[in-house]
Amino acid sequence: MPRPQPTWRKIANQPRRFTLQVLSAFQKNQGLLLSGALAYYVLLSVIPLFTFLLLMLSHVVDAAALMTTLRRYIGLIIPGDSTAVLEQVRNVLEHREVAGWVVLAAMLFFSSLAFSVLESAMSIIFVHRVRTKRRPLWVSLLLPYVYILLLGIGFLVMTTIASLLQSMSDDQVFVLGRGISLDRLSVVLLYLAGFFGLVLVLTSIYLVMPPRGRITPKHALVGGISVAVLWEATRHVLVWYFSTLSVVGVVYGSLATTVIGLLSLEIASIFLLLGAQVIAEYERLQDRHHSNGELTTDRARTEVA
Repeated sequence: MPRPQPTWRKIANQPRRFTLQVLSAFQKNQGLLLSGALAYYVLLSVIPLFTFLLLMLSHVVDAAALMTTLRRYIGLIIPGDSTAVLEQVRNVLEHREVAGWVVLAAMLFFSSLAFSVLESAMSIIFVHRVRTKRRPLWVSLLLPYVYILLLGIGFLVMTTIASLLQSMSDDQVFVLGRGISLDRLSVVLLYLAGFFGLVLVLTSIYLVMPPRGRITPKHALVGGISVAVLWEATRHVLVWYFSTLSVVGVVYGSLATTVIGLLSLEIASIFLLLGAQVIAEYERLQDRHHSNGELTTDRARTEVA
């Protein structure tokens, strides 16, 4: 009897059918509602989180260098209007003796809520895993703080890389007698470093946040790269739109920054959960493929017997 086709080949032969299947499952799982909830709690935790990281890292790194790094990469999260976020972080840092414990409490509370919403959304998307395997409670409680620690380490590494590249920008490399400035090269490397960091964060989310089970690193990496590329393209469109065509400032006035941030984070959350839905539907097809393969093998054995 003919063996069933591999899962990836079925998808390649019928991409429209798989896309409709993913979108249908995303709609049934209330993906837009989950994305809105995730974006809301992430928006609440952004300023306390970055302020806390800068408060901690300022003991080992110059605060000006940290603010430069934050200014460069906050646009990855809230494109179009990140100035207000930076100003608020700077204001809190200037009054650190008063706001320290308040920032810590707000960061712990809202970050844990954001991770709880993300974990709940992943549980709904990967419902075929939750039925058989559940994550221990202590792991769920520790995950937000492990991620915060890793984000702090990543922020420190990015600041160090940015400082090194900035020191190189005034130098020149001579190729065939021509002097080539390293300024443009440093800008490109900084951009690639930020994009690579985004891919790592997305890949780690797809590896860790879904309920217990096995997502291969290859699938998680493909999902992380795909969502990062999609978000990067969308981010440039949002920057162009908010700077040219948008009337958000006219309609919402002083609330424009909040509206822009919430809209940007909701779009990013949709991409994040949609990528998880793609992985979940691929897993379901793979499970069916294995079941059909085992059924075909059993039938073949029966016929031989």
